Amino acid sequence: MITSDTTATALLSAEYAISTERISAADAAMTRHSVRSYLDIPVSDDELHSLLALTSRAPSAFNLQPWRFIVVRDQAVKDALKDAAYGQKQVGQAPVVIALYADMDDTLANLSEVVHTDLTPEKRASTIAMLEKNFGGMTPEARANWANGQTNIALGYLLLIAKAEGFDTSPMLGFESDRVKAILGIPATATITAIVALGRGADDGFRSHRHAVERTTTFR
Repeated sequence: MITSDTTATALLSAEYAISTERISAADAAMTRHSVRSYLDIPVSDDELHSLLALTSRAPSAFNLQPWRFIVVRDQAVKDALKDAAYGQKQVGQAPVVIALYADMDDTLANLSEVVHTDLTPEKRASTIAMLEKNFGGMTPEARANWANGQTNIALGYLLLIAKAEGFDTSPMLGFESDRVKAILGIPATATITAIVALGRGADDGFRSHRHAVERTTTFR
């Protein structure tokens, strides 16, 4: 059965000639850039689930995967986040805003979820003990910085995969962290890596302007 929402989305897609054709990772890397104006076209649950499942394939030391996502589509919540993000219009306008944060406390409390299930019980126990010792010996600040570095890898995956899947994005670091945590119920000890506006762009924005390899790389 075709719902009214499905029909509306199809009509909007046709009106704006929106392409959701997947492209290669190489093409996504070459064409992706931040977009700050978005069409009022919903992003479905299935599209978001697929996008986040692919993002979660990002590499992670010890397989700890300390990244967590909060997907926001409620307009009132987006408006509150926009205010906490210094009025950046894309936060209120994009159909989806994703808060990406690192939560090392939750990770360490659930190490059995990340230690490989193919290990013997003895090896699993010794691996968990090693991780508890290593990270337990770090200061909370050091653990948070480590987890944030890992979560930035997932952020890169999210931005690239979103483009490959036909979506535009705008990652942001300009926001009041404590206010965003309060709005979304993010633990005080967590670190917000970025908030990301996601949808189908209403304009092309600026083309990418990047250094040449020769400017940034030394071969030895």
